Amino acid sequence: MMDIHKILKQLPHRYPFLLVDRVLELHKGKSIKALKNVTINEPFFEGHFPNRPVMPGVLMLEALAQASALLSFDALGASPDDKMIYYFAGMDAVRFRRPVEPGDQLILEAELLRMKAGIFKFKTRALVGTELAVEAELTCAVRAIK
Repeated sequence: MMDIHKILKQLPHRYPFLLVDRVLELHKGKSIKALKNVTINEPFFEGHFPNRPVMPGVLMLEALAQASALLSFDALGASPDDKMIYYFAGMDAVRFRRPVEPGDQLILEAELLRMKAGIFKFKTRALVGTELAVEAELTCAVRAIK
């Protein structure tokens, strides 16, 4: 549905912080399903952890926020520009259920619960295969840069 070239046009993130590789499904104003391929080449694996590489939980949440941002911009029918930024505003009911390791494919899912005055609330989860890795309610805000 959306390849890396389209994602790069929508998100300001770049290596090593771009955490969405492909959008698999996008239902305007409702939900998104995206993919993050997790490889041993990720720079965070060097220190997290050298004996047993595990993707940091905060980066799983960031990947979910990036997928949610793609859903937000699509719902607004807008593309971000140099005068707009998308911020984390809150995380609730965060639960980590399974470690994510090199070789895993992280399926990122977000459902838009509310959208008002540039504030977005999402129900999100990330899976490896059919196993739940993390779930959270995320609040994000689109703001003008002054």
